[in-house]
Amino acid sequence: MTQSPDCPFCRIVAGQVLATIVYKDDLVTAFRDINPQAPTHILLVPNHHVAGMNEFAEGDANALTAILLAAREIARKEGIADSGYRLVANQGRDAGQSVFHLHFHLLGGRRMKWPPG
Repeated sequence: MTQSPDCPFCRIVAGQVLATIVYKDDLVTAFRDINPQAPTHILLVPNHHVAGMNEFAEGDANALTAILLAAREIARKEGIADSGYRLVANQGRDAGQSVFHLHFHLLGGRRMKWPPG
């Protein structure tokens, strides 16, 4: 599994940085955001380092599928599956990506507005 020693999300996956982990398997780690933007705000990351969507390769497809399935399971466990939730990935600085390790925001627990940005 490829890790980047300077990446905070790689360090969380490796257990080197404390985080509230809500889900972990061989491909995905999910943890609570330290600056939540909704009552439920969980980040889902592939366990190997991928800087963003532009760097995601065909060989990473299993991790992407695992992230989507984990998001569904977490939403159910968090009690937001039926009321609704948002799953968002930002690519690049202009989109708001601040940590360059591909991650998805699972947001729920309140009514979302549109457009989001």
